[in-house]
Amino acid sequence: MRVHVVSDVHGNAEALARAGDGADALIVLGDLLDFVDYHQHDRGILGTLFGPEKVSTFARLRREGSREESLAFSRSLWATLEDPASAVDDAIRTQYAELFGAMSAPTYATPGNVDSPHLWPEFAGNGVTIVDGEVVEIGGLRFGFVGGVVLPTGTPLPRKNPVWRAYLRRREEFDEAVGKLSDVQVLCTHVPPAFPELTYDVIARKHELGSTALRELITAQQPRWSVFGHVHQPLSPRLRAGRTECRNVGHFKVTERPYVLRW
Repeated sequence: MRVHVVSDVHGNAEALARAGDGADALIVLGDLLDFVDYHQHDRGILGTLFGPEKVSTFARLRREGSREESLAFSRSLWATLEDPASAVDDAIRTQYAELFGAMSAPTYATPGNVDSPHLWPEFAGNGVTIVDGEVVEIGGLRFGFVGGVVLPTGTPLPRKNPVWRAYLRRREEFDEAVGKLSDVQVLCTHVPPAFPELTYDVIARKHELGSTALRELITAQQPRWSVFGHVHQPLSPRLRAGRTECRNVGHFKVTERPYVLRW
């Protein structure tokens, strides 16, 4: 059995169309949307709506400016649109139509934080199964899926954004989804388990959010694999936790290479 796994697609539909080549199944671990393309400023949702010069300024402020400066500039961009929520919704739907159309069958997909999972059923065609907080059998193994990103304890959900909000989950909700996974042999998530080597991004120079519940599941159930994404430039792409091989499958938008599971 051969299964290909990708994460952090961020709009790369052309590579996604090839990701399942030679595989018995494809697994997509979220972040399908390309919201802000920091490498090609004319692309992504912001590039489509505001053009490359504005995105270039936004990217520079995110790198060099204060949080207040970047937020103020972002608000000034949205203020130029008559109906920013509708504009973003249209851009998201355009990307999802192309991305879901690129998925080969069978595909099993769970959302990341840069996703709008409530729209997925509208675009997932025959052969694409959406899974979040569920276990499915693939090739005789039990695959458990949990999507989104967990917020730290005590952190409230961000106030509802009139334009768009990432798929962020309260810890209680995320942990409840993890708790539904039993006898898992392959753990499939967008966010990594909370091991420091796996959550630290060497370019951003900070720890991204990981999940303690996922780490505890690995300790208790010892699945063969834990596969995930979210951290684009991890300190370590892999870690062995008992019998479990924990693996960041890579920033697919850039690498265009799926991670391969064989058994």
